[in-house]
Amino acid sequence: MIRVFRHAVSAIAIVAALGACTPLQVVTHTVTQTESRVPPGEYKLDPHHTSITFNVDHFKFSHFTMRFDRVAGQIDWKEGGMDKSQAAVTIEAASIDTNVPLLDKMVKGSDMLDVERNPQIRFVSTKFERTGDARGKLTGDLTIRGVTQPVTLDVTFNGYGLDPLTKSDTLGFSAEGRFSRSRFGLTTWYPAVGDEIHVIIQTEAARPPAG
Repeated sequence: MIRVFRHAVSAIAIVAALGACTPLQVVTHTVTQTESRVPPGEYKLDPHHTSITFNVDHFKFSHFTMRFDRVAGQIDWKEGGMDKSQAAVTIEAASIDTNVPLLDKMVKGSDMLDVERNPQIRFVSTKFERTGDARGKLTGDLTIRGVTQPVTLDVTFNGYGLDPLTKSDTLGFSAEGRFSRSRFGLTTWYPAVGDEIHVIIQTEAARPPAG
């Protein structure tokens, strides 16, 4: 009986110790969509909290989904909010991930993205049209495989706040849009694989605390 009691006490002590060492404790913080409260400055995209996925019609059976794993960029937030601010994003073309290794190789090849000669995909904003509170249409120049065309994204400003873990000023956005891949010279496998690309973006951008 004494041995069982000792084992129970030891188990409780281990659980308590693990609880004390948990890196993420319950936190509360405030996030606001009031754009005037955002401090102006350059906010860097957080690569660990940014996702760029896209899908395309596949033989009329499904919309096959892919993603890019490596992205960098910044948001130049200015007084006046989204109407006055700019964004620039760079994607490593070779970071495409279809979850099918053979298909990854084919999409990276010269018939499609040709990543050896065109290692980067770039988007630079040029115009913003407000459609509602914390919402709007962001138009920019998208460059794929050396071809630049305007593309428009529907953007939602999810909010601004102080990240409770990093203590950095942080912005959050969601965006999505559609464009024709053939406009960029990407016609391989059409019409078995559709022409319209549907892109979905989730991102956080942060400005390190002073000092």
